[in-house]
Amino acid sequence: MSLTEHESTKTPAHPAVQRPQPVPTAETARYWAAALDGQLKIQYCPACARHQFYPRRFCTQCLSDQIEWVQAKGRGTVYTFTVCHVAAQPAFESRVPYAIGMIELDEGVRMLAGIVCSSLEHIAIGAPVEVCFERIGDEIALPMFRLIAGDAGAH
Repeated sequence: MSLTEHESTKTPAHPAVQRPQPVPTAETARYWAAALDGQLKIQYCPACARHQFYPRRFCTQCLSDQIEWVQAKGRGTVYTFTVCHVAAQPAFESRVPYAIGMIELDEGVRMLAGIVCSSLEHIAIGAPVEVCFERIGDEIALPMFRLIAGDAGAH
């Protein structure tokens, strides 16, 4: 078979790649359900008056199992970030370059999330951000963060 014949029978070089999706667990199901409704919920321990994130069955500070889900303000600051110039996974190739950051919420917990920004050069450590959501399927919406309007140009 010549090269031309072989190429015509090949599958496309870049078939549509599905974006990986988180799989809710018993501990995270309420978090993902809230995100699908456009709410950022985190856990709170009334025994030691401490918020926590990533969801767990017990408080990581005092080991109480009386964890409550509370509505987070959805605001915080960029603790640290990176701009990805190489896609970490084929489904993200069309997004390059994109930013991922560790966001410190006003409640004191940190969470890793995408940073949505039209000008990546405006992202800076300490920049104020607010939550937004990206629906990536029928059952999943991802909390993302965007620079708060008015502050974006100052960084």
